[in-house]
Amino acid sequence: MRKLVCAFLLAGMAATAQQNLTIQQATYGSYQEFAPKSLVSPLWRKNMKAITYLDDSYQKLMQRTEAGNWAEAALVTKEEVASAMKNKFGSDTFALQIFPYNYQWKDANTLQLEIAGKNKMYVVLFDVISKTVKSGVDLSPDGKNQALSPDGTAIAWLMDNNIIISGQGGAKVTTDQDKGIVNGSDYTHRQEFGINKGMWWSPDSKKLLYYRKDETMVANYPLTQWDTRIAENKDIKYPMAGEKSEEVTLVVYDTASKNNVMLKTGEPKEQYLTTVTWSPDSKFVYVGLLNRGQDHLKLNQYNAATGDLVKTLFEEKAKTYVEPLHDLTFVPGNNNQFLYRSEKDGYEQLYLYDTNGKQLKKLGYKDVVIQQLLDLTADGKTVFYIGTANKGLDRQLYKVDLKSGKTTQVTMASGTHTAIVSTDGTLAFDSFSNTTTPNDVNIINLKNNKSTSLLKAENPYTGKTVLPKMELVTVTAADGKTPLNGRIIYPVNFDASKKYPVMVYVYGGPHAQLVTNDWLGGTGLFDYYMAQQGYVVFTLDNRGSDARGRDFEHVVHRNLGVNEMADQMKGVEFLKGKPFVDSDRIGVYGWSFGGFMATSLMLDHGDTFKVGVAGGPVVDWKYYEIMYGERYMDTPQENPEGYMSTMTTAKANKLKGYLLVIHGAQDPVVVQQHSMEFIQACIAAGKQVDYFLYPTHEHNVRGKDRIHLNQKIAEYFDTYLKK
Repeated sequence: MRKLVCAFLLAGMAATAQQNLTIQQATYGSYQEFAPKSLVSPLWRKNMKAITYLDDSYQKLMQRTEAGNWAEAALVTKEEVASAMKNKFGSDTFALQIFPYNYQWKDANTLQLEIAGKNKMYVVLFDVISKTVKSGVDLSPDGKNQALSPDGTAIAWLMDNNIIISGQGGAKVTTDQDKGIVNGSDYTHRQEFGINKGMWWSPDSKKLLYYRKDETMVANYPLTQWDTRIAENKDIKYPMAGEKSEEVTLVVYDTASKNNVMLKTGEPKEQYLTTVTWSPDSKFVYVGLLNRGQDHLKLNQYNAATGDLVKTLFEEKAKTYVEPLHDLTFVPGNNNQFLYRSEKDGYEQLYLYDTNGKQLKKLGYKDVVIQQLLDLTADGKTVFYIGTANKGLDRQLYKVDLKSGKTTQVTMASGTHTAIVSTDGTLAFDSFSNTTTPNDVNIINLKNNKSTSLLKAENPYTGKTVLPKMELVTVTAADGKTPLNGRIIYPVNFDASKKYPVMVYVYGGPHAQLVTNDWLGGTGLFDYYMAQQGYVVFTLDNRGSDARGRDFEHVVHRNLGVNEMADQMKGVEFLKGKPFVDSDRIGVYGWSFGGFMATSLMLDHGDTFKVGVAGGPVVDWKYYEIMYGERYMDTPQENPEGYMSTMTTAKANKLKGYLLVIHGAQDPVVVQQHSMEFIQACIAAGKQVDYFLYPTHEHNVRGKDRIHLNQKIAEYFDTYLKK
């Protein structure tokens, strides 16, 4: 009897281990239940050989030091922070749920923390030795985009469309009543060109530079709100391709004189102001002026006190487009030299310039594309960055000697390295994964390349589920020469003698890469869920996607979708060459640009794709925003042929298979007009199409409703492709 019971229990355990993912796990499991163990929010302490991170419960800030042989120890607890906050701001109440994960080190012993009290928000400087708040400023709990001055004495923040400064005596920097005048917003130029902030303190903390966006001349666009007894419209400003755009200027506010000085960036008013950078001495501001056509950039220097143009350092032009994405990085201890990132020579790489505009060194290395610029060492001699390798599949750590220009690849193991480097450049914290490694965390001594292991994550799926086999593959592009990266996930219990349906997951657009050499191969668990349901799941990064250089991406210019589809069809050709692929049961799914691709593939290649799901799809580029759309397509007036050839509404009569279009009714990016126009075109063409709307969601379906979304997609494929 005991043997029978044991056998039964073992069989039950084996069955449990083999269970497929639930749709809930497929949606959020890779971030929650199945997230590989890691060290959360790691940062080097300034000028110390000590790494800090949050403990597993998010209650403490932990530390490991070289002097302590990298043993783990608690540095600060959330209770100590809460107690210090209460001592400093006695009129408020603090109940921290977790230690502030977005902490920053200001110096060796000082943390910058953002803390929410019951009544107000606070940005404080906290001393980890004395466990006290050294200084802090408060803002309204409704305040946004807060920016702390370098000296920690003032914070600039937004209340609606105006800037307020707390600390330094306080001030209302702007008082515009017209909501069409927006100050200090990070949503300037719709966050294209790498824009992620709208205010910049000068290094000496005496001046605040900010965007002033005038969008009064931009057409209002209605988003219908369904949560009132009678539905109401909420108007947003949406500059469509070929229409009137916003007019943006940059203003310097002097905290002593309370005066605002506008930089004289000149005409035309419809231009883009990017690469915004203070000089280290706080005397000048550097701005990249990009024309609306996005093919001519000027890097200008302005006098911060007068707003006058000092000089143009250099210009960059292209037959396709110039795309500045990053601020300048000045060399420590040198007010006259800076690093500039550009893809002007084929790959986004580093250049060393002086403030006269002279290029001192080209610091590029082979075909490496910089993905993340890390710090320069405090002595200004070395810079580190994360860059591509292995035809864009890998991420490696590189270091560059500024004097010689020599680049050295620091990490070698093929896969994805996420690294941060100590202030003195002698140690690197490296988190590494590839398709067989969930996460390995090491400290690398950059002098002798010896590593100290801090963590080796176990496979988080062991004993819970067995993920289907995943394989990275290479497909030759439609140009007959360019290798493309692809990923196949095989059905669960794969049998090569059987025929399986295929789900092609596609994005295909600029600034996105779906296939990488990391844990899970760059995808989430929904693809694995579909493979467990019996599908071959295939993804290909076509030309036009990210991390392969300028020429690889710029093939999209003026003809979005054309070369991308040609490459995707090469992927389909590759699939059809597999005996286990059922060529009569191929479907496609994508969102946003991927929704445009999924729709286009269903229309242009209806004999191949039997089922499609298109989420938030662009169907006509003339309805899309100026900043992104005109970069790749120019204006509808300049490129009518390109707009017409990529317009899916004009091809609705070609629809043959089953197509589900999904949209968020509050989408401010790909507005719902896109899908409505397409549905109307299908009606006019006598074509049946399925449509589903998420009334309260924007461009992506987030939160618990994403489970509903994934269930709907899976069921659609099961209904029309699996049978």
